[in-house]
Amino acid sequence: MTDLAPSPHSIPWADHAIWWQVYPLGFVGADLSGERRPGTLHRLSRLLPWLDDLVALGANGLLLGPVFDSATHGYDTVDHLRIDPRLGGDADIDALLAACRERGIRVLFDGAFNHVGRAHPWWQEAVAAGPGSVAAGRFSTSPDAVEVDGLRVDVFEGHDALVVLDHEHPDVVALAGAVMAHWLERGIDGWRLDAAYAVPPAFWRACIDPLRARFADAWFVGEVIHGDYVAYVEESGLDSVTQYELWSAIRGAISSRNWFELAWSLKRHDEFSAAFLPLTFIGNHDVTRIASAIDDERHLGHAIAVLMFVAGTPSIYSGDERGLHAVKEERAGGDDAIRPEFPLSPTDWPGGPVFELYRQAIAFRRRHAWLAHARVTAEELSNEAVLLVATGRNGERAALALNLADEPRALGGAAIAPNAWEFRETP
Repeated sequence: MTDLAPSPHSIPWADHAIWWQVYPLGFVGADLSGERRPGTLHRLSRLLPWLDDLVALGANGLLLGPVFDSATHGYDTVDHLRIDPRLGGDADIDALLAACRERGIRVLFDGAFNHVGRAHPWWQEAVAAGPGSVAAGRFSTSPDAVEVDGLRVDVFEGHDALVVLDHEHPDVVALAGAVMAHWLERGIDGWRLDAAYAVPPAFWRACIDPLRARFADAWFVGEVIHGDYVAYVEESGLDSVTQYELWSAIRGAISSRNWFELAWSLKRHDEFSAAFLPLTFIGNHDVTRIASAIDDERHLGHAIAVLMFVAGTPSIYSGDERGLHAVKEERAGGDDAIRPEFPLSPTDWPGGPVFELYRQAIAFRRRHAWLAHARVTAEELSNEAVLLVATGRNGERAALALNLADEPRALGGAAIAPNAWEFRETP
């Protein structure tokens, strides 16, 4: 049986966090072409009217995408200590953080420390100094290195605009640690660490362990897609990683009307959540919108319900709660559709039925906070119908009945309507 003992990586407030993830450059309609506009555009304030909507949804965390000075899309960082002028300046970010604190909203920043953009001062210094220089030594070289600006260097996943740092270099460790500390001091609650899967786990431990004494309540989550999640958390010292396996299983099971896929993934999820608190999601800024990924709109609520029922800390990608549709495409600009500009006020994009589905599911999660560390098993399992049963550390129990069929099914001794889902207080 899965051990339900508390995780050694537990940060108590994270058990109650429900995140609303925002990609800020898209949200404010920033120009991502690389054509830099003169001056500072104070547009972070466009997020302020949406904070009350975040709270009305039932969330209490803002997972903020890249806000640092960058060349184009935010992950080609130029200066980790400067707010991107397309978003604003120090006063703008301070006002946003203050508004979040007033509402009890936790804030995570998104940090790219695997690579930097070619406009970063370190890279410019390395290009000027040339191969073999001290400056060039801050960047990674491997047998797969390519030539960029006259230097042999590793680039991130074939993108020569993103030059990879040497994570064994003391300057790189010092930079990441100093940047994390700077923004934690300014009032954020933790970090989402971009492309953590491409970074040796020892690097994160070297950066984060010294911060624990000063920021005991800070929460660190790494973007990890494949592999041994538990081992990565243990080796890296991170508190959490992104649960892409569950994301894939939820979408796949519903689209193919095959709950066996989810049942298998939940066994793995139990193992992960016994060791740490996974960051769970059904959508984010890198993937096709959930409303577009689910073939039958009647089944969108099933995905939302599963997200709010299983262990972990759930994240909702902004716009998903309004049922936005968009498909990610593998081409230049292929992320633009899933990262749209938002209106100035939430009233210009009424929530509607999908918003209410999220509110209903989040409300159940709030009433059963123990679900963050629950063990969930699939019972009465068939392709189109399943009863998920959650068991808490102290013997709490709840159930989620899910029916994808066009006819009623009996689950847990009670009928469930066609294409319906329902939470049950006790199985």
